[in-house]
Amino acid sequence: MIHFTYPAQGWSTASNGLVADTSPGELEALGQHLDSCQNKHRHLLSLHCAAQKLRSFMAARFVTTVVVAVVFLGMNIWLF
Repeated sequence: MIHFTYPAQGWSTASNGLVADTSPGELEALGQHLDSCQNKHRHLLSLHCAAQKLRSFMAARFVTTVVVAVVFLGMNIWLF
């Protein structure tokens, strides 16, 4: 039988046969980290949300979007 040894101060993702669960301290630290990330990048997050909304709007109306784009390009080429 093979036994693995881990350093005393290392990080291991293996549960070694035990229930893999998070401690309340780990969840609190994760929550603080996520809050700080969201506060630092809120402008980028709002831009990302707007892009997702635009993409979902256009995906739901793909054929109409393509037709409008072709008509718009055609009018630009014809007029200019």
